[in-house]
Amino acid sequence: MAEPTNETDLKRLLGCGVIAVLRLPSVDPLADVARALIAGGVTSIEVTMTTPNALDGIARLSREFGGAAMIGVGTVLDAQTCRKAIEAGAQYVVSPGFDEAVHSATKANGKLSLPGAMTPTEILRAWNAGADVVKVFPSTSLGPSYFRDVLAPLPHVRLMPTGGVDAKNAGDWLRAGAVCVGAGSNLVPKDALAKKDWPAITANARAFIDAVRAARS
Repeated sequence: MAEPTNETDLKRLLGCGVIAVLRLPSVDPLADVARALIAGGVTSIEVTMTTPNALDGIARLSREFGGAAMIGVGTVLDAQTCRKAIEAGAQYVVSPGFDEAVHSATKANGKLSLPGAMTPTEILRAWNAGADVVKVFPSTSLGPSYFRDVLAPLPHVRLMPTGGVDAKNAGDWLRAGAVCVGAGSNLVPKDALAKKDWPAITANARAFIDAVRAARS
């Protein structure tokens, strides 16, 4: 039987309004990136399974930053990977689409489920299955107006855009009804990563947080 949603964890996940999506070429800089993000106010950090040795990275972040941030796993495509990531310390599970086995494994372990969807039918299917937040992916070509249209008949659904979100438009998504935004390369740019420019990542995080706070106020 699935565990009920941990409302404290959900509130903590959505609190800052930004989930950092880390799709890195190596886990080596993960701790430095996480430290930079947390310093800027982004305390929800997702490590995608496309990152080499992602499970080791999740375990490392959970040990070092578990008290300061919500560490999650992304790009989860099967239940076995889901369970391994949770064992490593993932507190929430994000997928590009809705997979019933992944969702069931997530909820059975009492973790937060954020499956991906795009159309209203897909969104409603994921929500009715018990998703905590539905990730609308890819949102790049949709725009905030899509959220307004979908949420008009479905105001109870929690939606998060991923793809094309930056500090300039993050507030637009929140005002359109998103509960938070997912951000990858616009938050942690490849050039800053290559240069180990952690202050730049902190500055980006602050810009995102400022945009979210302004939209929520």
